[in-house]
Amino acid sequence: MPIYEFSCTRCEREFEKLILSAKEKEEIRCPHCGSEKVQQQLSVCASSSEGKIRSSTGSCAGCTATSCAGCTVRKP
Repeated sequence: MPIYEFSCTRCEREFEKLILSAKEKEEIRCPHCGSEKVQQQLSVCASSSEGKIRSSTGSCAGCTATSCAGCTVRKP
């Protein structure tokens, strides 16, 4: 699904939006304050296969640790 992440430069809140067409992407407004001044954020993805978590960041998906030094999840 084409779900994009945005942040509002006016109220500084983040939100996600399902975008099905290029026109919809041009008409994005902040759902919190209604501002058109939004910026698309870099999305990261994580996947799970056979109980192993793979993430494009330095830590596991959903984890708040800055490193995986003591992690019990097996790495690929």
